[in-house]
Amino acid sequence: MVWFYKAIQISLERLCEVILDAIKESKLSERRGESRVKILSYNPGHDGAIVLLQDGRLMMSVEAEKDSNYRYAALAIHDVLDAIGELEDLPDVICAGGWWPRDHHEYLHGSRTNVGYRGVSNDDVIISQRRFLRRDVKYFSSSHERAHVLCAFGMSALPKGTPCYALVWEGVIGTFYEIDAELNIKLLADVLGQPGNRYGILYGLADPTFPKTGLYPRNSDAGKLMALASYSKRGIPSIEERKLLDFLLAGPFQELSAYQDLENAPHLNVGFENQEFRNFAGIYSDAIFDIFYRFARDNLQRNLPLVIAGGCGLNCDWNTKWKEAGLFSEVFVPPVANDSGSAIGTAIDAQFRFTGNPKIEWDVYSGLPFRTDAIFSAEKYDIRDADSTEVASMLASDLILGWVSGRYEIGPRALGNRSILAAPFLDSTRMRLNEIKQREQFRPIAPVCLQEDAKKWFGCSGESPHMLFTHRARTEALAAVTHVNGTARIQTVTPRTNKRLHDLLTVFKERTGYGVLCNTSLNFNGKGFINNISDLDNYTVEYGLDGFVIEGRVYLLKNSRRYQEYKASNSLATSDKVT
Repeated sequence: MVWFYKAIQISLERLCEVILDAIKESKLSERRGESRVKILSYNPGHDGAIVLLQDGRLMMSVEAEKDSNYRYAALAIHDVLDAIGELEDLPDVICAGGWWPRDHHEYLHGSRTNVGYRGVSNDDVIISQRRFLRRDVKYFSSSHERAHVLCAFGMSALPKGTPCYALVWEGVIGTFYEIDAELNIKLLADVLGQPGNRYGILYGLADPTFPKTGLYPRNSDAGKLMALASYSKRGIPSIEERKLLDFLLAGPFQELSAYQDLENAPHLNVGFENQEFRNFAGIYSDAIFDIFYRFARDNLQRNLPLVIAGGCGLNCDWNTKWKEAGLFSEVFVPPVANDSGSAIGTAIDAQFRFTGNPKIEWDVYSGLPFRTDAIFSAEKYDIRDADSTEVASMLASDLILGWVSGRYEIGPRALGNRSILAAPFLDSTRMRLNEIKQREQFRPIAPVCLQEDAKKWFGCSGESPHMLFTHRARTEALAAVTHVNGTARIQTVTPRTNKRLHDLLTVFKERTGYGVLCNTSLNFNGKGFINNISDLDNYTVEYGLDGFVIEGRVYLLKNSRRYQEYKASNSLATSDKVT
């Protein structure tokens, strides 16, 4: 009978193992946000995108501006076709966020399609049934405001049920919220209306080409002002500048022409090389941040986490100030803080509504694959396979190369899959990159850096994988990626986050002593990332890249002087070795 009791013991032990494995799997599933539902979500307007969540994981995000479409574009039919082409099955839920002012008007007067721009309560949603390809599917819509909050919380590493604060600051909204353990969102205060529009409008004041009767700044103006603010050399406004600050920040947002005695306003039409305007750009940037900081300091409980969303969440200087403020236990900003994340936020909101789970797994490289099926003139290139060692050698010899790997990045920042790469040592490289990109010379170039070297060169002790915070350079050797105020907007890389780029940086470090490269977006001026070989060919020839690399295959422009010099030098070195 011993064998019988032993068999029972083994069976019980095995049963316990199965139960323990089931418990572990259950907990793992909860952490992963496993939710058995397929959600197709779209933001049709500004920064349009179509997103698929499946079982709690972001499967794709098709962004309207990508593939050389205009920045900030609304969705078009080709985006819809691209998204449908990625689907393997019909979705269970289709959802849309509120965006255009018309949507809010229709919502207030009985819209069945879109919830409006504002609204954060659990009742600010529409749930109905629709037909999709002759099948019943659930339809869901929630507000643009909720989409921002849910995007930031759902993409953060904060576990479900974590109380925290949220800050949404963008063109229209400038608001703090409290999120409780049940994910009830409480609006604490509209701290400053239209912070993004207020910020960008200052750029128009100094621009002679900007009509002062224009109510809103151009979409690109805020990013340019962020670069100019770093040139500021004083922190105290003059008497006249104080009057301008009061006009810009103390009252309602209004067009510049409403400023009394506009013709004598400080910095009117002075251009962007004017140092006094650059000084004021820094003062103004600090003034906007201080309005929000003072509210947080005086009204929020210390040491809770903060999640940030909205276009102002792309301001790396402000993000860094929040991190260093000492008010919050941690600060999280998603790489899609602007409206490119709105469709993700609405999908997370729908997932929470139907499954109770507000958390998702995601990868920043969740865009579409690069297309190589287009026709282009290959005869102008030397084409061959090249490993990381050869590409690193080219970059160390001052070639500037387009770099394509995998799917494109979600959000506006190039993070090593649709990038232009270059050596980081010379300021002349920064100047050449800005010429290639057809943009102002005051714009900085960001570094991509091995995680293990980030503290040594930039004082960054943790990961910074999405280029959303600034750090201070600790060496003068990296002139191409150090901004005028000594800071750098770094991206850190590990084998986990981007293996191909990590391999290249490792070999570049072996050759030069620095695991750092210039990394800037691969795009035509005013358009989203290049995502097909025909556009990449045109860009290379028209704007002066020395070549490009697609998934380890290098295309080197035969008429590039730098490539010919590299080729001759490499041939000579090979000849010397043979001799």
